[in-house]
Amino acid sequence: MAKEKFGVAVDEEIVREVDELVNECDDLGASRSEIVEAILTAFVQSETNHVERVREIIIRKRKGTL
Repeated sequence: MAKEKFGVAVDEEIVREVDELVNECDDLGASRSEIVEAILTAFVQSETNHVERVREIIIRKRKGTL
């Protein structure tokens, strides 16, 4: 499957969490990009209503409750 690059800006807390996962997956040599792709893959493949969940997260972040 072809891959496409795109830039994103994330909160510093998310960066710290992703970097922690990178460190914990040191034996795999996983990069930030691979970690983020794995997280997105897990989310997309879940049984969650993706539109509903994404909207909820956006609203909560904007209100400062997340």
